[in-house]
Amino acid sequence: MGKAIAIFNQKGGVGKTTTNINLGASLAQFGKKVLMLDIDPQGNTTSGVGVSKKDLTDTVYDLLIDKDYDPHRAILHTGVNGLDLIPANVDLAGAEVELVAMDGREKRLRDAIGKISAEYDYIFIDCPPSLGLLTINSLSAVQSVLIPIQCEFYALEGVSQLVSTIELVKNNLNPSLEIEGVVLSMFDGRTNLSIQVVQEVKKYFGSKVYSTVIPRNIRLAEAPGFGMAITEYDPKSKGAIAYREFAEEFLEREGK
Repeated sequence: MGKAIAIFNQKGGVGKTTTNINLGASLAQFGKKVLMLDIDPQGNTTSGVGVSKKDLTDTVYDLLIDKDYDPHRAILHTGVNGLDLIPANVDLAGAEVELVAMDGREKRLRDAIGKISAEYDYIFIDCPPSLGLLTINSLSAVQSVLIPIQCEFYALEGVSQLVSTIELVKNNLNPSLEIEGVVLSMFDGRTNLSIQVVQEVKKYFGSKVYSTVIPRNIRLAEAPGFGMAITEYDPKSKGAIAYREFAEEFLEREGK
């Protein structure tokens, strides 16, 4: 069975999608079979790997709304060998409202993933920056949560609420839910602020914080505009090197 991990932080712009795509691509390059689920109605993971959102016929929306739906129909192969995607588009915005009236609404995604998890080593879910039913579905469907935190002034604002949400889902819907780890993104070693944020996050999360830190990198910011993971767009850039190192550390912690 593949391990399902939600990439979650209710703050926007902290590097969730960047981590989803580039950790997934790096693990695929290390020979792992990886599936990314885009459960954000903005569909940034979808467009970030070069998939046109307006041409989609099957999306994660179908997994959530139709409990008899075969998830294989929505799986797309990306340009990275071993990295697959279940995409999202604007249809997903309506799912939040439609799910309210449905039986077992918090567990729709868990049931769908159960049909395909044996085919992958890892399944990463890119969560929206909110605490609605899409996020609850994601947290109910996974074994653990990976939290990206941006090295900025307000980094720890909202973190206690984030941890409370994880605990709430753990206590009521998913008893095995754990924090996988915390990855620091957009680090600028020239500023005292970035260094202070790293220290504060380590004080709060302790050994859950990965030692690999993702730097601010213009090539990393450009890559989604070309529909490519950084490992394809500029494999020698600081961003690509950092995500490869992160993938190595991730696998070491997994004991693989």
